[in-house]
Amino acid sequence: MAEARTAPLEDLRPLSPHLQIYRWTWTMAMSVAHRMTGVALYAGTLLILWWLVALSLGPGAYEVVRGVMTSVFGKLVLIGYTWAVFHHMLGGIRHFVWDMGLGHGAPARHILAAGTLVGSLVLTALLWGAVFLAR
Repeated sequence: MAEARTAPLEDLRPLSPHLQIYRWTWTMAMSVAHRMTGVALYAGTLLILWWLVALSLGPGAYEVVRGVMTSVFGKLVLIGYTWAVFHHMLGGIRHFVWDMGLGHGAPARHILAAGTLVGSLVLTALLWGAVFLAR
């Protein structure tokens, strides 16, 4: 009688999954975006620090910061920073909802993830629309 061949334990374990196996989903993309906006918030905090230091150093230093921040590039950076704040905040709220045990079903997960992106874009547009209208 032939004996059944048994594979070593290492051969029975699955290979580690990688990005080529996964199909991108809203929740996956928003998870990556949440991490990226967290990093962007560190950089934006340095901008706030630069602004505060310039305020304390006097009008000359403040004019340099104001000149940079009111340039087209500076405004784009500030708009991007504002979006990162809103996106990270809404992502945190999404995780808080999950921590309460809500929104774990497939439709709810996708709605919360898409809502994070759409909500952050809408809030950024509303804020900067109000800023530009006020000027």
